Amino acid sequence: MQPPKRPIDGVVLIDKIPGITSHDVVERFRRRSHVKKVGHTGTLDPLATGLLVLCVGKATRLQAYLMGMEKIYEGVIQFGWATDSYDASGAPAGEMHEVNVEHIDFAPLVAKFLGEIEQMPPQFSAKKVQGVRAYELARKGETAALTPKRVTVYEFQILGVNGSTVRFRVRSSAGTYVRSLAHELGAAAGVPAHLKELRRTSIGKFRIDDSLPFDRIDNASELFNPPHFQPLSEVDLPLEKLRIDWAQQGKMMRGQGVIMTPAVRVQKGDLLALGNPHDQLVAIGEVVNVLREGGPVEVRPKVVLAG
Repeated sequence: MQPPKRPIDGVVLIDKIPGITSHDVVERFRRRSHVKKVGHTGTLDPLATGLLVLCVGKATRLQAYLMGMEKIYEGVIQFGWATDSYDASGAPAGEMHEVNVEHIDFAPLVAKFLGEIEQMPPQFSAKKVQGVRAYELARKGETAALTPKRVTVYEFQILGVNGSTVRFRVRSSAGTYVRSLAHELGAAAGVPAHLKELRRTSIGKFRIDDSLPFDRIDNASELFNPPHFQPLSEVDLPLEKLRIDWAQQGKMMRGQGVIMTPAVRVQKGDLLALGNPHDQLVAIGEVVNVLREGGPVEVRPKVVLAG
């Protein structure tokens, strides 16, 4: 594939396969597309499959605003033994037993994990401790001094139980470790467990059904086709959207603030997705001053996308 004749800015939805890292997907896409600026909006472990949202070109400036969206996963938990990584890629932690968990009532157990909870990241995780990733220490047999983080589990549903395995669905906030949920569910049930399979099916309004299978990345002619490619103007940010005029767009592009009267109530510190009269996303703006309650506000650009 020849380098694009015009800048290509937007997001590309990829269906990741198991056994590779999210970075591997980014590098593969970068080589095939000849686009230098490519990033993603949330890592999937090598074991996991499913939706990976790539930001391409100017859309890389939106990564921070897309990473915080809620996510939906489906997967399988294996009972009978735990692992040091909390998933099937790790070494058994303790003895391995053949078990049958069909008699366990999981409904009250998963209910304990709903809502805002404190979750301890796995030792085999990418969390940094004094500049070193926890998994690097774990591989050396060292224990990282990790601290729990607050996450929100909106839904934890058991889809079926078969012998020693449980199929589930989780809808959660960004940053939730699903393999920690699997490990902790085993502890709550009194039967050691680990995450056997995991598939991410959505990120915000992005859906796996719209994604490009990983093995089709090599078909360069498909990379920027809908529905897996969404141009910058169509990216649905999790922010309030407001329209600005051409004069205000010019000011934004020069890094200047504008005075506007939103149709919705906003307050100081709110972030807004600003589009021009052609519905093209121009900038992410921050409300820096409310001039009158329910009236005009001053908005300054945090990220400029036009130009």
